Amino acid sequence: MKYFLVGFMGCGKTTWSRKLAAKLNYEFIDLDHILEDKAGMSIAEYFSSFGEDAFRKLESDVLKQTDYPENVVVSTGGGLPCFFDHMAWMNANGKTLYIKLSPKTLADRLENSKTVRPVLQGKHGDELVEFITAKLAEREGYYLEANHIIDGIDLSVEKLETALGITAI
Repeated sequence: MKYFLVGFMGCGKTTWSRKLAAKLNYEFIDLDHILEDKAGMSIAEYFSSFGEDAFRKLESDVLKQTDYPENVVVSTGGGLPCFFDHMAWMNANGKTLYIKLSPKTLADRLENSKTVRPVLQGKHGDELVEFITAKLAEREGYYLEANHIIDGIDLSVEKLETALGITAI
């Protein structure tokens, strides 16, 4: 089975994908890492060198052309579900799970994150919360197309398994 975890940046997609894959003894794929390998540079560098349109096209190619193992948990980029037919493609090729968090919680996490996120440069406090609130309003309709939705607060691998309908063998 293929599981695609989606949600806003900072919701924990990579962390929880890795933990779920380990628990299920599945492969783990981070599409952002594959994109960076393919591009030969960081996402931030690619974005600033070629712009968002080129980035989204490359991101789409990476999603659809990656050779996925039979059993895999995939961490997607925060914007990936919101472009082209990506949510429909992921839903047709596996199960999707949206890790849902409030703008305030996301802002708190992102403000303390060590990951460089160009789109957030210089935004702090209320300005960051307002930015995330606006972006989430644009994106959440796509995220809500996921097969499963889970509250990202107090998340555990067991809660992920339950949300995805995974039962122990």
